[in-house]
Amino acid sequence: MISPLIQKVIDLFSKFPTVGPRTASRFVYYLIKMPQDKFNELINEMTNLKKMIKICAFCFNPYDLIELSENEALCPICRDKTRNRGLLCLVEKESDLISIEKTKKYKGIYFILGGAVSGLREEELEKIRVKELEERIKTPKTFGLSDADFKEIIIATNPTTEGDTTALYIERRLKSVQMPNNKEMPKITRLAKGLPTGGELEYADEETLSSAFEGRK
Repeated sequence: MISPLIQKVIDLFSKFPTVGPRTASRFVYYLIKMPQDKFNELINEMTNLKKMIKICAFCFNPYDLIELSENEALCPICRDKTRNRGLLCLVEKESDLISIEKTKKYKGIYFILGGAVSGLREEELEKIRVKELEERIKTPKTFGLSDADFKEIIIATNPTTEGDTTALYIERRLKSVQMPNNKEMPKITRLAKGLPTGGELEYADEETLSSAFEGRK
């Protein structure tokens, strides 16, 4: 019979994305066999992760407080004055942002949606940050980007069924947004279809991603 304590930790690991009970069990038994000093190091780093990582007030990108003041509300990308404040790229998750940054082809600002939706039911739509996105497009100054003036919004969701559903929903929502002072809604574009259907940005090579950005429409 499995120890109740072991089972409890397995259940906790099983709540991680894409981690099932079998993989969770491997994690737990690996931790049990881990030398005490390595285990302590892991615990310390996990504690630092919660203490020293902050979420950007504008784009929701996590950043390290070791590099910045605790009072700073924006991540290094949003703070970078050399970035194009007229471009806003929407991605599903943090790893997609990292993949795009590696191409060194995009120099604008990001917004992390927090996932994708598989349908248009209310409980599905609440999974992504659409309301937060609308607020930041209308009044970026409120969220720390005092010099932002978006001219183009790039929907860079994954070329999957969920990504396409998310993109269509976001495009529909944004077209109905009432901009302040009768200002026009920025142009909305999507990445070119050079990306393989059913794939994810996280696993696309840099050349393919670069071509998708250049061919957006």
